[in-house]
Amino acid sequence: MTSMIETLPLEIELTSQSRIDGVDFENLGFGRVFSDHMLVAEYKNGEWVSAKVMPYGNLYMSPAMSVLHYGQSIFEGLKAQYMKDGRISVFRPWENHKRMLASAERMCMPAVPEDLFIGGIKQLIEIDKKWIPKQKGASLYIRPFMFASEEFLGVRPSQEYKFIIFTCPVGNYYSEPVRLKIETHYSRVAQGGIGCAKTAGNYAASLYGAVKVQKMGYHQALWTNSLTHEYIEEVGTMNIMFRIGNRVLTPELGDTILKGVTRDSVLTLAREWGYEVEERKVSVKEIAEALQNGMLDEAFGLGTAAVVAHVKVMHYDGKDYELPPLEKRTLANKIYDYLIQLRNGDIEDTHNWLLIL
Repeated sequence: MTSMIETLPLEIELTSQSRIDGVDFENLGFGRVFSDHMLVAEYKNGEWVSAKVMPYGNLYMSPAMSVLHYGQSIFEGLKAQYMKDGRISVFRPWENHKRMLASAERMCMPAVPEDLFIGGIKQLIEIDKKWIPKQKGASLYIRPFMFASEEFLGVRPSQEYKFIIFTCPVGNYYSEPVRLKIETHYSRVAQGGIGCAKTAGNYAASLYGAVKVQKMGYHQALWTNSLTHEYIEEVGTMNIMFRIGNRVLTPELGDTILKGVTRDSVLTLAREWGYEVEERKVSVKEIAEALQNGMLDEAFGLGTAAVVAHVKVMHYDGKDYELPPLEKRTLANKIYDYLIQLRNGDIEDTHNWLLIL
């Protein structure tokens, strides 16, 4: 079977035996169950030469494959879910494509055409739509990614790449509000580096510091700038926001902070709802003072996987600070309800954020 996207023909090979009957949709977890099919596209000789939807499975990999040695790998994450009328919604996939283009440029990788990115997602969802969970809080996670596939040992950008999309049904990323430690020693990224790209190396760099704080009883590190550790940047693998009264604070974007799709959406909503939004450098000192004085009304992480992750406890300078109870989190709760209702089709999409299938 062959379908067409504008960039190149799309060959389709369907699985002979679905694995869906063996899935417990009531106990999905996150990132452990994978749907029946994946899309694989090849880049060689300066152009995308092939694209195929095939049964999900292992890849052939040479020990000399460039990504294994020099780390050229970027990815995205987005979700699909059923709406109340039976249609399927995907939240702002065009923004994920734009971010992948920016990541590719920073990592010296080729641009993935929009019709391959968006068209590939549409095709996979159409084929594997039975994998979209209908349980509350669950969704179909979509993972597009690209990596250097040339068999070559040499420090230069690869000349060959694979672009792959696969999907997996998932439950909630965090099962409870998170406990954070403000990290003032280890760093996730550095100024002038690749923190603004959604690339595998950033996550690898964060693991050691994250494991250290987890052994201390916290879920994630609240990362600060690498040079002086004076300013807050991201939390774990998410953007971070704070509410103090009617003010909403979040670190300004730069080459150390990822441009989050959920972050951008929340800032738009907060402004529309009358909050004073401040995108700027947010100092550890001012957040610590707000904690000490009981003035920090809310802190929450933002990302595709978690959507909104309430912060329950923040640790700084040897002391834990409890934040207000969840029922008093007027902004984060309103944001979460709005985004869930939007994706379910319970409210009008006034921003044209949804791709409807």
